[in-house]
Amino acid sequence: MRIELVRLYANGITGYDAPELKSGIAETAQSMRTIQAVLQPWLSTSSPETQVVSRYLVQCISYLELHTDFDRFNRMEFLTTCALPLQESVGNLIRYLQLDQHTRSALNYNAKNLFSKDALRAAAFPGGTDTGALQVKLGRQLFYDKALSGNGQRNCATCHQPDKYFSDGLRTSLATDEKNHVRRNAPSLYYAAFQYAQFWDGRANTLSKQIQTVIANPEEMNGHPDVILARLNDSSAYRQAFAAAFPGDSTPAISMTHLSSAIAAYLFTLSPQTSAFDAYLAGDKKAMMPAQVNGFNLFMGKGQCATCHFAPLFNGLTPPFYQMTEFENLGMPGNGSLRHPQPDKDAGRFEYFPIEFYQRAFKTPTVRNAAMTAPYMHNGAFGSLEEVMDFYNAGGGNGLGMKDPYQTLTAAKLGLSTGEMKDIIAFLKALSDRPATTYNY
Repeated sequence: MRIELVRLYANGITGYDAPELKSGIAETAQSMRTIQAVLQPWLSTSSPETQVVSRYLVQCISYLELHTDFDRFNRMEFLTTCALPLQESVGNLIRYLQLDQHTRSALNYNAKNLFSKDALRAAAFPGGTDTGALQVKLGRQLFYDKALSGNGQRNCATCHQPDKYFSDGLRTSLATDEKNHVRRNAPSLYYAAFQYAQFWDGRANTLSKQIQTVIANPEEMNGHPDVILARLNDSSAYRQAFAAAFPGDSTPAISMTHLSSAIAAYLFTLSPQTSAFDAYLAGDKKAMMPAQVNGFNLFMGKGQCATCHFAPLFNGLTPPFYQMTEFENLGMPGNGSLRHPQPDKDAGRFEYFPIEFYQRAFKTPTVRNAAMTAPYMHNGAFGSLEEVMDFYNAGGGNGLGMKDPYQTLTAAKLGLSTGEMKDIIAFLKALSDRPATTYNY
């Protein structure tokens, strides 16, 4: 039941199963009726827990039956008035009946609902276990330490700057020679830990591997492990910090494995969920403007945005189990032009995983903080959210007239009006977290 409710909220009302049929609302109503039937043996007994579940089930079914227009369905009202309270009450009923059953998913069954800050378990993601305050503190220090680079002039924050929401504002970051540029855009690190694949092409399956790869990359940090470890071992403060953060480990305290694990532990803390949207879902109905609420409804419905950017983190984590990271080929032009698009020569995930399905496919990142992290896409070719919306509204590259046989995004036009696209952008602005503390880097 828990899994089914998550599926309905993240996939059902978004039309994920049949985006062009737009049958998601009717299908969700039928699923709710089925849930009601399955729970009936327990709901037939009278208790405060069963009464609350029964009431919210009736409200959900009634709402879905009264509001059948997929494009106009008010998902925010549905979620806040009855669907999320139903999820919370079902959880309470399960605990009351002592019927806890845990599946292999990233969901935290003790969370109130899908949009609670603790809805996803960090421990379900690579590197999210056994991290403590000392590892986080050490990782934060290492993140800003230029001793990790070959020339002693760069650190992680060079391309992932906290005052720019851990991005750098460039189409593609400057290389170590300060003249050339690296191949792809430096995305924000917010919520990056909550993925099962790192880099745009997903070639690293853990944050630790991604961190070590970046450190060693000649164009990014050009650091040599032996030199880095020697520098850190020269510091008594680092020797003590590593020993405290990794006690009882048989390997040397200061190692590339521990170094990357510590930085990964710090990155797991970059998931604040302090946006206006989060405040609204937590009960502050003044946190979002009407245009932003309408933008959320469009994002989750007519705009089909949520069929790839899944709730609650609005990234490629696929509901309802959140055990996979999606990759998509959008037909993204290499030159970023909507009028005269040119094919992108970047083969994306295909270079790492050479099957045709992954030609020019890239990881679906979170759109949380997207309003603060221009430019966009793997090549940084779009400079504004308006360009991004125009691109999607046209049906991606193929909708613009390109002929990419591997495009996974539908080429059908979305039919969004200018006002509707503005409202979606307004919603994306409501996904901006409070600014991070600026460090000296």
